[in-house]
Amino acid sequence: MPWPQHVLGSDPSTWSYSITNFFPRGSDWAPSKGFSYVLANSGQARPFAYVTNSNSSSVSVIDTATNTVVATIGVGNRPIGVAFTPNGSRVYVANSNSDSVSVIDTATNTVIATVIVGSFPQGVGITPDGSRAYVENTFSNSVSVIDTVTNTVIATVAAGMDPAGVAFTPNGSRAYVTIAGSNSVSVIDTATNTVSATVGVGVSPIGIAITPDGSRAYVANNLGGSVSVIDTATNTVIATVAEAQPVVPAITPDGSRAYVTNNPNPTGTVSVIDTATNTLIATVGVGINAQSLAITPDGTHVYVACFGANSVFVIDTATNTVSATVGVGSAPVGVAITPGIGPPTNKSQCKKGGWKLFTIPQKFKNQGECVRSVNTGK
Repeated sequence: MPWPQHVLGSDPSTWSYSITNFFPRGSDWAPSKGFSYVLANSGQARPFAYVTNSNSSSVSVIDTATNTVVATIGVGNRPIGVAFTPNGSRVYVANSNSDSVSVIDTATNTVIATVIVGSFPQGVGITPDGSRAYVENTFSNSVSVIDTVTNTVIATVAAGMDPAGVAFTPNGSRAYVTIAGSNSVSVIDTATNTVSATVGVGVSPIGIAITPDGSRAYVANNLGGSVSVIDTATNTVIATVAEAQPVVPAITPDGSRAYVTNNPNPTGTVSVIDTATNTLIATVGVGINAQSLAITPDGTHVYVACFGANSVFVIDTATNTVSATVGVGSAPVGVAITPGIGPPTNKSQCKKGGWKLFTIPQKFKNQGECVRSVNTGK
């Protein structure tokens, strides 16, 4: 039997248990006879944005349903990069002045591990399967590879001069690392943790993002005033889009748009690029010194960390206008948003991502929880 349908959202007006049976908000729900397992994840209804505050040595947690800060987590000195594991259970934070990575448990919003890496770590990215974290050590000219099960460094890759950002192909076979000091991108084979290719781009590349289909990599050349578009099949630059001091790109979930921060003083903007034509279609004014940005799983909003404004600006992608501003800590740089997490496909997966297992039927109030059942055949 297929998974029953349901409505996701922080305040759903209806609750769908199956194609033909609907339960209005506030009603009780219980599985039919023969359904022995019920899985629920109340956190599935809304994503959270985790923002690194570089001068506050902290991470602000924003509830994107209300655009309010709901937690502040102390980490290492001058945190910059931040990334989620695919199941949303952990956040990895690169502490540049502590030469370390803080690991945050998102269920408790506490630091559960600290991993020593190379000198001045800036960027951090997690492989699509969640098994590894790749950390760009700018002053060590290296990438530290962390085993996310043991939170230990298992490899160090000589990537090039001043590595800054990283992005992965969807299958996790390659990591693309920007090398600011040599105006290039190093392509790391994640099976061997060796550099398999080098792609020349613009001056001082910082951020990088790969399209959902894995066919293109967008590279922000900060001092070159451009975004290079790399064909990942050939590892060649196929287009260059003019920008004003671009910092970090992010791709919408449908792959149709690239949002890129620009930080020329005294302003901050976000450029919107049509990925079909690689042309600039909009520019959105945000706060001073726009740094990193992240897009919600449904693609409706972009969260932009603005260093000079001590705030996060929220862009509505339907109108490309700022819809909210959230005050955070001092000098925010990095931002990551809870990934879109689907339900488990079997009972063995139910404890991942905050799901709970019930061995007997339970009743739930429809209050924004995500409820699923598994037919065990009993």
